[in-house]
Parts: sequence; C-alpha cells; structure tokens
Amino acid sequence: MERSTIVRVHEGLHARPATRFVKLAKGFESDVELIKDGKAVSAKSSVKLMLLAVKENQEVTVRANGADAIEAIEALIGYLENPRAGLDDESEAGEGGSETAAVAPASEPVAPAAASADGTPKLQGVAASEGVAIGPAFAHFPPEIEGPGRHLQAGEIESELERFRGAVASVQARMDRTLAENNLAAGDRGIVAALRDIAADDSLTGEVERLIKGGDDAVSAVIAAAATIAADFSAVDDHYLNARADDVHAVGGQICLVLLGQDEVSLETIPQGAILIADDIGAWDLARAPLKRIGGVVCGHGGATSHIAIIARSHGVPAVLGLGDKINELRAAKEVAIDGNAGHVIVDPDGATRSDFNKRVEAAAQERAGLKVFKSVTPTRADGTVIEVAANIGSLEEIEAAQEAGAMGVGLFRTELLFMRHMHLPSEDMQAETYSALARAFAPHSVIVRTLDIGGDKPIAGIEFPDEENPFLGWRGIRMCLDRPDIFKRQLRALLRAAVHGNIKVMLPMVSEIAEVTRTRALVDECATELKAEGVPHASFDLGVMIETPAAVLIASALAKEVAFFSIGTNDLT
Repeated sequence: MERSTIVRVHEGLHARPATRFVKLAKGFESDVELIKDGKAVSAKSSVKLMLLAVKENQEVTVRANGADAIEAIEALIGYLENPRAGLDDESEAGEGGSETAAVAPASEPVAPAAASADGTPKLQGVAASEGVAIGPAFAHFPPEIEGPGRHLQAGEIESELERFRGAVASVQARMDRTLAENNLAAGDRGIVAALRDIAADDSLTGEVERLIKGGDDAVSAVIAAAATIAADFSAVDDHYLNARADDVHAVGGQICLVLLGQDEVSLETIPQGAILIADDIGAWDLARAPLKRIGGVVCGHGGATSHIAIIARSHGVPAVLGLGDKINELRAAKEVAIDGNAGHVIVDPDGATRSDFNKRVEAAAQERAGLKVFKSVTPTRADGTVIEVAANIGSLEEIEAAQEAGAMGVGLFRTELLFMRHMHLPSEDMQAETYSALARAFAPHSVIVRTLDIGGDKPIAGIEFPDEENPFLGWRGIRMCLDRPDIFKRQLRALLRAAVHGNIKVMLPMVSEIAEVTRTRALVDECATELKAEGVPHASFDLGVMIETPAAVLIASALAKEVAFFSIGTNDLT
C-alpha cells in the first residue's frame, strides 16, 4: 500500500531529518520505500534517502509492504508533514544551526582578496562562521590514507569481509560512546548520529563488500566506495548535499584507520587560542575536539553548509573554509588572523595588522562580557520594585537562548507557531508536553502563554477561515476560539495540565468585550472539572488579556476587574 503527501520538513530531508526518518522506518518490519518523481529508494537507507534530494514542499509517496504497513505509512507520513521533524536540537533552531545558509559552492576557485590598506595580502575563502581571531597556527595535515592495492586470493575474501565488518562495528561503537557523553552539545550530537548512520548504511557497506568479493583489499574498497558515493552527492544540484560528500569521506577515513590499525585523529594537543589549519577535517574529529581552546578554523575544503561550519557556528568559533589549494600557503605559517565575517585569512600578519585584530578581538570580548554582566543584575526601580524582563518566544528551541540571555520567564509564548508547524491540529498531549516543558524550564518565573491567535491572514490546517476584507479584525483570536470549543478546550486542558509543572499564565488575544472573558472562564472551569473526573493532574492559572483593540481600550477598567493582568499591544494600537 502507499500514500502521497507534501513534504513539510523544514528545508527537506537533509542529514539529520533523514537520519531520524530512517530510524523511524527501521522500527517497522515492513519493507518501506520513499518515491519522488518516479524514483523509489529504501526508506531504511539514509544515504539513498539524501541522494533522492527531497526538498520542502515537494510531493513524495511512502510505499510499504508487510504486516505493519499501515502503521509504518501513518508514522512516516506524519513525520514528513512535520516542519520541525529532525530539528529538535536547539542549535538548529537558530542561525547557529542552520544547515542551508546561502553560500557559494566551496569548489569555486578562490583567489587572493584585495590587499588591505596597509598592503597586507589576504586569502579569500568562504565566510562560514562569524567572528575574528588571531593566534598561533596549528597545522593539521595528517598523511593521506592509501590502500595497499593488493588483490585478494579466493581464500582470503571471507576473512577480509569479517575484518571490514569488525572495523565498521568499531567505528559505530566509538560514535556510540561519544553520543553517550553528557557534555556533547545537542547540535553536535545530531551530526555525530548522522555520521554513525552513514557508517552503517547499506549503500556504503554494500558497495565495499561487493568490491571485496571482487578481490579488492578492505582499505582500497572503502576508499573506492566512499569516493563513488561522495561523487554522487557532489553531482546533485544542491549545495547542502554537495557538502555531505565530505561526511562520506570522513566516515570512510575512520573505517580505514581501524583497518590499518592506526590511531584516530585527535586534536587534544591544540594550544589555547590556536587557529586550526587543515586541508580537510571530519565533523567527527571536530565534534570531539576541545572547542573552547580553538581560536578559529581554516580549511581548504568545506563551505557554510558543511557540518564543520555548523559545529563552528554553534560553538562561536570563527571559521573560514573552502580555500582550496591556497590552504598550502598556511602549512608553514606561525601566526594566522582570520575574519569569519568576510572570509579573510591573513598569514603571519605584520605588526599593524596584528594590532588591529587584537583590538577587534578584545572589543568583541568586552562586548560579550559587558552583556553577560546583565544576566546577574536584577532590574529594579528606584523604589525597589523588581521589573521582570522576560523573553518573547514561539518554540521550545528558543528556550536556551532566552535563558543564556538571562530571561526572567516568558512574557509571550505564541502558540500559533505550534499549530502552524503541523498539517493537522496538534493533540492535547502534544500541547501539554510543549507547555509543560516551558513551565519547567523557567520555573519559578512565570510563562505567559497566549491562546491561539489565528485568522485568515495566517491560516492553519484543520481550520477553514471565511474570506474577509480585513482578516486582522475579523474571525480570529478569541472570537474564533470561542466559536470552535473543540479546538479551544483542547488547548485549555493542555494548559491546565502544564500548570502543574510551573508558573503558567494564560493570555487571551483580540478581546473586545467582557463576555469573551466570562465565556472563557466558564470553559476553563468545565475543562478543570473534566480533568478532575478523569484523574488527570492539573492546576489553575491566572487569566489575562491583550489590550490590542480600540474596544478593549474603552472597557479596560471593566476588564481589569475580571482578569489578573494586561498586556498592551502597542504595535496594534498605534
């Protein structure tokens, strides 16, 4: 059986969403395929899945054959229709984790940029991670891995296959140990998981075993198979997928090191503040490196969509990639200055350039330190009244950034984004989990959740809106919710359940009359009664309103007697 859908996964099935999709597919006994433009591939192979180059808003078909085919199709279709599928790592939520930043292909020829005002020559690469740095050069140019090129005798093939399988298992075990480490950043964890999936993928292992059975030694077979698959990625008209070629080579290199009995690459000896210089470096190696000691990264390969760039951005490490053959000019460098904003690299800078970069680095450090001071400052008025400074967010992925900035709770959580992410209305359980996570993250501070504020200007699946001349003032916000108690009660029940876990407050949007508040209170009481009868833990919450319509302004004094707080929608009233 099969079923078609439109892919809503943000930016398509790139490495991490593909990894999660494959993991989900492997949980079913049925044979499962994904079909796009008439081409079908196994849904249990991340490499084949990525090479299918499935992009957001494209139509695909899921086909399954087996005892649990119905369940498999339902689960996989649901995944494909979720815009945030596979992107639950916090570093992917912001620009630090973006995998598809616009960038020129790393393979483009790179020429020296124009010299600076003082005549210092600059090398131009891809600006992959912003920031400036200057420090001692740490050259990392391990010898290229080469296979012995030995032709196997018939009696050696089986043992060589076993040796290869053992090497794959060893690499997977290493990656599993890394994934189990508590100090591994969430974004890095997703990248390592994607690399592990490549190591186990039938596209790679199957091709290697085919070559070994044909008489190639294991190392030569791995190198050849990785080169073939990497070439397939490089041939796709997609910069992100082109960057996955580096991942395949990196995984192949790890397997070869085990086969050759050589130690894996380690960057543990890099000095504090050094600039890492390499022709190429695997995401696996950088993810395990002491990133807090690395001042910057310069590579001959890679671009802004590479996993190296993503790791560097998520850790705030400046990086310039894609230098090509110009990287060889840095092999003997003693000191390097890099500008990750412009993609500039300066080899052995003169005194004036060194002074300029040191000033820029110091200025950036002072700015960060200056802002960090405010995290521990309690904002108060002259009379001692504490002023709560809270964050406005729309997703769980923004929690860490808000906390890092010192947010004292959430001043507005926009629930419409939760609804807009899905091709179906979110369930009560899904909403309860989201609101509970917010409450726990900021407890004991308050989290103000705005009930669904949707209208014809930003429709969502599952709700049909009338054609209106001005949807901003029409059937939207609290008016729509009260007309659709099947939707509104589900949200109110979820909020009552979440209130057990922290200081939840609920705010009603687009209120224009007292009756809207009293009707909402009645629904809240009804939901609380139902939850009590069902034995579901729940707690009460404060109710407030948005003052964002002229009508609400005129009845503000009366509203104040009915609710616990106001929020002034200044942009709507001016």
